[in-house]
Amino acid sequence: MPLRVKTDSEPGKDRHLTREEIQLQIREIGLIPSIRVDSAEAAIFAAENVAAGGIPIVEITATIPNSEQVIRDLARRFPTLIVGAEVVAGVEQARRQLDAGAMFLTGPGFDLVVTRYCVEHQIVVIPGVLTPTEILLAHRAGADFVKVFPCADVGGERYIRALKAPFPGVPLIAAGGVTQSTASAFILAGAVALGVGEDMIPPQALRFREGAWIRELAARFKNFVRQARAELK
Repeated sequence: MPLRVKTDSEPGKDRHLTREEIQLQIREIGLIPSIRVDSAEAAIFAAENVAAGGIPIVEITATIPNSEQVIRDLARRFPTLIVGAEVVAGVEQARRQLDAGAMFLTGPGFDLVVTRYCVEHQIVVIPGVLTPTEILLAHRAGADFVKVFPCADVGGERYIRALKAPFPGVPLIAAGGVTQSTASAFILAGAVALGVGEDMIPPQALRFREGAWIRELAARFKNFVRQARAELK
């Protein structure tokens, strides 16, 4: 799928798919690998191997040193990779990440100002939520997806299933504690996608630069999603 250049008046103009294309990719892949590491070099290594494992989407977290430069490097080196960025410090941080090449924005919580900014500029935004009230507010604000975080700590797949009853039309992403043993259950419970961290990108694999390990885990998680969706048909 070719990249489309945004107009000069839009944030992230140098490299951006349309909002609808990114939404579709997230839904189709069903996975957003979250990269939270202690160096820029480790982040790029993780992203490269996740992509090689068949997942062309990554989230660069705000705690990575020089995270904006990491986004810029990934956008240049891997032009087909859909790079998202975590926002924890408001609209100014969001603008910098978009200018660096981020193609969607996420957050550990719900920031109404950032969400409205993204909606106004046709940027995919995935705020973090936990309660029904937050889900309702984020959805009303125009969020493309809502990320239920930390999902495993508040009931896991049972919590997703409970939320889908009052919010059947809200696209929920389960994140926080998603593992190989629970991934399928989250999809079966109604999650449209999964946010996965260390269970796909183990610290040991990063420490010893074992790219094959990360690639294998990426492929496994893709298979979990595919098999669970097949059961739903």
